[in-house]
Amino acid sequence: MLKSVQQKRLAPEGYVYATYGHPRYLKHAVASVVSLRRYDEDRPVALACTEKHENILEEHGLTGVFDYIHTLSEKHASIVGFKHHLHEFMFFEKNIFLDSDIIWCKEPENLWKSFEPYPFTITGTQISDNFFGGPKNIGIVADILFRRRKRTLDHFGLTYLSRVQTGMVYAQDYSLTKKVCELAQKMLDRKDETHFRSRTLEQGRSEESCEWSMAMAMSKLDLPVYPWLQGHTSPQLDYISDLTSHDADFEYVVCKYYSDRFVYSFRGLKSNLLRKLLINLFSLIPGKGDYLKTTPYCLHFGWYHEKQPFFEFSERTWNRLVKKQLPNLGDSQSRLKNLP
Repeated sequence: MLKSVQQKRLAPEGYVYATYGHPRYLKHAVASVVSLRRYDEDRPVALACTEKHENILEEHGLTGVFDYIHTLSEKHASIVGFKHHLHEFMFFEKNIFLDSDIIWCKEPENLWKSFEPYPFTITGTQISDNFFGGPKNIGIVADILFRRRKRTLDHFGLTYLSRVQTGMVYAQDYSLTKKVCELAQKMLDRKDETHFRSRTLEQGRSEESCEWSMAMAMSKLDLPVYPWLQGHTSPQLDYISDLTSHDADFEYVVCKYYSDRFVYSFRGLKSNLLRKLLINLFSLIPGKGDYLKTTPYCLHFGWYHEKQPFFEFSERTWNRLVKKQLPNLGDSQSRLKNLP
């Protein structure tokens, strides 16, 4: 535990990223910060990363992209290793923890204000569907028929289960954040008592998910999620190529947002043809086809089959930074590196 960080925060508000594993994830975080700096030049950004990633930043003179760099231990160099220990990385009085596959699209001042009432929260929806933590194929039918979601809730003494999207987490209360994280870890340890499936069974996924365990912990503690889908004030929206207009560097972003939650849920379908067919079919019902065009605070590339535009943006951004060799980038020191 970084006791000195717990006792004395580094700034009133700030952003926290974490990277480990393949160097491409470091490039993703750098690209995300570059997009953030278009709209927020003042709040500091901390990076918790492995020593390998820190060395890559130093080698290319890019440590200055981040205001603080903390060397991440192997124990925390994974999804659950980091997100089930968020309390150990609350570098600021108020923290927004972010996934690296996020592009910022507009000025976040009002987003910070809207988070203020929450001591701890995660973006999400009040009710999770059967796909949350369950199979993403025909296997979901068995879960529904045998009421496995309901049986899990009853077994753990829960009356509801929210859908959380941990690409954006807000924390300002250390004790509560620690309580949520420790309880989430206990939930994960009891995975065999639930109906949830390992995320590693999904295509392109190599690490266990932290989301259903954190959702269960928040339900057990009766903590509200931060509404994920809010129309024009949505904190983040999924990148779906058919529903998103943008330029190459995502300086211009407009998303097509269906007002009906059920119709909007079709965005996750891989088949563009099936998605359009279902949307057109349900749009025959008055109100179901209503939509607005909006720019969210963040565009999240969470769907594996929709990540390519972000990969190209992050690679292009990294190469541009390395080529420019900005004078102030190589001079910054890793100010959290030697903390006990």
